[in-house]
Amino acid sequence: MHTFSEPTKDTTVMSINLRFGLADDGENAWEHRCDAFGPLFETTRPDFVAMQEANNFQTRYLAQLLRDYRFVGVRNPSPDRWQNNLIFYRKEWTCHRHAHFFLSETPRELSKLPGSKWPRQCVIGLFARGKKRVICVTTHFDFDEEVQKRSAELVLRFLKEFPEDAPVIITGDFNAPPKSPAHQTFQSGGFRDSFTGSHSSTFHGFTGADLGDHIDWILYKGNLEVAKAQVIKKSFDGIYPSDHFPVMSKFRWVGV
Repeated sequence: MHTFSEPTKDTTVMSINLRFGLADDGENAWEHRCDAFGPLFETTRPDFVAMQEANNFQTRYLAQLLRDYRFVGVRNPSPDRWQNNLIFYRKEWTCHRHAHFFLSETPRELSKLPGSKWPRQCVIGLFARGKKRVICVTTHFDFDEEVQKRSAELVLRFLKEFPEDAPVIITGDFNAPPKSPAHQTFQSGGFRDSFTGSHSSTFHGFTGADLGDHIDWILYKGNLEVAKAQVIKKSFDGIYPSDHFPVMSKFRWVGV
């Protein structure tokens, strides 16, 4: 069990694709790399951790590890191989509302967009701590560019069900680089990229090397400003937590 220190007045958000825990990854299988998450969170201590590809047994492990956190996003009941999108949040925050959507025209039912290989999901939560309120989103987009663009439009539509005056942070594995149609769709919706000018590869395939584009994003809008944004490329005792590097942004509140 790990107990982490108190959060600062800033708000820190991490996003990480956990990597499907049932994958045949050999020395990088979940049972070998799960111990890397304790040091990762001890080092970073985020207020919010957005996760993708979380199998139920991975969720149970992380819930035991992150005793200072609660979480939302589990589909219940769900098949054994189901992959959840989760938001872990420190207990100093209160979740006033959360919702689960499928990225489709029937978002309350298990479904997908035409051209999407898999049913993709989006979890949205409204959180508060004192006078601060923030809406956090975690999502995982499919591979087709047009499907990604339509998925971004759907996320913007889902957000209309939440208060318009609260700042919003959108996180996830978008399987697309900045300046893609999906990224541009979010920008047209008023979102900014917390990594603007500092993009680097976020997928490394357990190698630690930069193998592709910056496909894991943290976007934001509202009365927030970025104090720091980083791609965490560190291994822990020679083990990487995932085949994606975690991404993390620290936000300062403006006028709160």
